[in-house]
Amino acid sequence: MIVLGIVILGKVIYIQNVQGDYWKDLADKQHLKYIKTEAERGTIYSADGNMLSTSIPIFDIYIDFGADGLREKEGKRFYSNLDSLSYNLSQLFKDASPAVYKKKLQDGYKKKLRYYSFKKRVSFEDYKQLREFPLIRQGRNRSGFIVEVRDNRVNPFGLLANRTIGLSRGDTSRNVGLERSFDSVLRGETGQKLVRYAAGAYIPVDGAEIDPENGKDVVTNIDTYIQDVAENALLKMMQENNSLHGTCIVMEVKTGKIRAIANLGRMPNGQYWEDYNYGLGKRTEPGSVFKLTTLLALLEDKYVDTSSIVDCEGGAKTFYGLTIRDSHKGTGRVTVKEAFAMSSNVAFAKLADQYYHNQPSKYINHLKRMRLDQRSGIDIMGTAAPYIKEPTSKHWAKTTIPFMAHGYEELVTPLQMMMVYNAVANNGKMMKPYLVSSINELGTVVQEFKPEVLVDKMFSDATIAKAKACLLEVVESKHGTARALRSEEYLFGGKTGTAVTAMDNRGYNKGNKIYQSAFMGFFPYDNPEYTIAVVIQNGRDSKWAYGGTVAGPVFREVADKIYATRIAKKPVSEIVVRSTNSFQRVAGMTNDLNNLFTTLKYNHERTNGDQQWTSVYLENTAASSVANPVSGGKSVIPDVTGMGLKDALYLLENMGLKVSFSGRGKVTNQSIAANSAYNKGQTINLVLN
Repeated sequence: MIVLGIVILGKVIYIQNVQGDYWKDLADKQHLKYIKTEAERGTIYSADGNMLSTSIPIFDIYIDFGADGLREKEGKRFYSNLDSLSYNLSQLFKDASPAVYKKKLQDGYKKKLRYYSFKKRVSFEDYKQLREFPLIRQGRNRSGFIVEVRDNRVNPFGLLANRTIGLSRGDTSRNVGLERSFDSVLRGETGQKLVRYAAGAYIPVDGAEIDPENGKDVVTNIDTYIQDVAENALLKMMQENNSLHGTCIVMEVKTGKIRAIANLGRMPNGQYWEDYNYGLGKRTEPGSVFKLTTLLALLEDKYVDTSSIVDCEGGAKTFYGLTIRDSHKGTGRVTVKEAFAMSSNVAFAKLADQYYHNQPSKYINHLKRMRLDQRSGIDIMGTAAPYIKEPTSKHWAKTTIPFMAHGYEELVTPLQMMMVYNAVANNGKMMKPYLVSSINELGTVVQEFKPEVLVDKMFSDATIAKAKACLLEVVESKHGTARALRSEEYLFGGKTGTAVTAMDNRGYNKGNKIYQSAFMGFFPYDNPEYTIAVVIQNGRDSKWAYGGTVAGPVFREVADKIYATRIAKKPVSEIVVRSTNSFQRVAGMTNDLNNLFTTLKYNHERTNGDQQWTSVYLENTAASSVANPVSGGKSVIPDVTGMGLKDALYLLENMGLKVSFSGRGKVTNQSIAANSAYNKGQTINLVLN
């Protein structure tokens, strides 16, 4: 036993003196470790200095019930402050009574919990009050209260450009928008702190920290006023028309700076939110806004001039077994400029087929010249790749050229189409669109982004000038599909577009068709400063479908407000700003409407008496009106919105339809969309308001 005792004692002395450093180091490694501390994320600013996305501190509160100062003198300090602390906590957080808080604190003290999680995500305002409470105000060592600060990402302007600014979710791979594209700049460099493992939790070790390096700030080109105007104009129209989703983009003509980009989608509860970046990430068949590209190609190749005559053949023509129709029937021989202004599908399908059917690559090369086969290059992730069909594709058909010519069989985003319109406004120079102007650190610019030219001369000066004149004709001439949008204050050019799209990818037949409305243009015409693109996807229960009726008023309202605040030389109060609902549609028999407007002394354009039914757009029930034939016929449903009930019943029942209705006044909605196929005996529901 004596020998054994001597051996044990010797081993103890050996471990302490010879192996001591090794075992102490091993113990420290098991109980001490470094953990990351995140840097403060940089702020995203608008061009006018407003914070679009920033970090605010939130506080996590822990308690070390084993703190020496808390337990000295048998816990005298703890127990003498317990009641008053419990009362104050209950009053501040209002989530439990003082008795519940007292019991929670007593239980933690009895169990000597070392890193008890007391409250998470405490706001700065609450934290300021908390640190003045009894016991807590005595400091960490005496109270045991430990505070950890974290950043919480917020968008002070809420909906405003929310999807473009993006979301920071902690996990970079799940971020979207600029928060993702500029994550490496915004997040900074992480630091670290030493923590000790004790009683089942890691407790920070004071004085053993490496401070993080805060992120840099990103300054965007977004103008909060223009963004707000675009967001609200788009929202009002979509709510009024019960649309599915839409986008409104405002670009500076000469620089490519994106001044606003609004994206709204309808939620299951019927509300609208920035749920997806439709302007950059949603590619669709563009419809008639694509006719500008066909016009540019034909003019550049000198196959036509704007005064050349084209026969619209009554508004319908069959190409290799498939029929292309105009929304207005009865049109005959017109000039190319007039055909563009009235948006004749037949005219542009005929011209493209006539000149490019045997040389399709020549037409496709023009589209490539306009960069419609490439991504926009904008400085944000998630942009969609366009689809321009090649003549060598297995999907190429004889009908491809005539259908491409008026906006089908290709897929592009609104921003890509907008770049073409902006280039025309910019005398043929295509600018790269960009969102970020600079990266700043502590108020100093460390990186600046400049305008970038993508195509120095897209087409000849003559071609661009003629195309601009055609875009003006759309708004200013009696043939123009956007005539109801013209302004007395300034000139602008643009193009309406209405594309038939398939609901839920189930094809274009019967009830599966819905309509995409678009308007793209620039202003002021003589010296363009801004280009605006509006694209809205409508639903089955939308009241209106045409680009001039849905997207056009959004363009006009945004343009009016930008002109009034950024361009006009006279006071804003003297400029009449148009609202999205400042016009109305009236439809009926042509002779009746002509007699009505003559009697009421409206300054209207008389409609051809050979056209039995007409729709007329009135601005503020005032002096200007534009007449368009009511669509419909033997095989498709007419658009009866704007009609009185008697006219609608007469027209629909004579086509063999059964009509049910609700409300009174004029027709504001029809259950079967205009231009849809129908069967005799089918019921159509009308809503009057």
